[in-house]
Amino acid sequence: MTTVSDWLSGIFADAAVMTGWEAVAVVLAIAYLLLAMRQNLWCWAAAAASTMIYTLLFWHVSLLMESALNVFYLVMAAVGFYQWRYGGGNGSGTPLVSWSSQRHAMTIGATAVIGLLLGYIMDRNTSADFAYLDAQTTCFAVLATWMLAKKVVENWLYWVVIDAVSIYLYLNKGLALTAALFVVYVVLAAMAYRQWEQQLHGQIDGQSA
Repeated sequence: MTTVSDWLSGIFADAAVMTGWEAVAVVLAIAYLLLAMRQNLWCWAAAAASTMIYTLLFWHVSLLMESALNVFYLVMAAVGFYQWRYGGGNGSGTPLVSWSSQRHAMTIGATAVIGLLLGYIMDRNTSADFAYLDAQTTCFAVLATWMLAKKVVENWLYWVVIDAVSIYLYLNKGLALTAALFVVYVVLAAMAYRQWEQQLHGQIDGQSA
């Protein structure tokens, strides 16, 4: 089991050998999340640049589904940009929305089943490490990214769980710096949920006024 001391040592070791491109990816990833919290359209540009770098990084350490996920993120960066800019009913951009508990339950159940099937395929036919866990985080991240593009407020709660599980994956693959980044992600995702929830209530109050 990785101790706090091992983790911190890994962070410093990673920082020492970290390439310039990796550093750029980390900065862009943080910028993406901070901009998304503020519903800033240009978060998707930061996301696109960061994911191009991370696609290669995850492939190199045999987290195949994580690498494939970043290709999806690249596509979703374009979709998200368009959706946030033109996706509203009047072409003014997508408003914040909230899903019912029933819809969340059905969506989570379906996504978990798909993740299990994908994990089985990956475990049997590829060299992927942590195939089932990798598949589950990938499937739920695909879902949460789509929810983010649609401005579903609860997407941030999904990210809290996804990012927390991802920390375990990255620590076990020696990506301590990326694991540290995801600790920050967990905190920011929780803050973003609170911020979007408050904005949703303000949006509803404004429509009813």
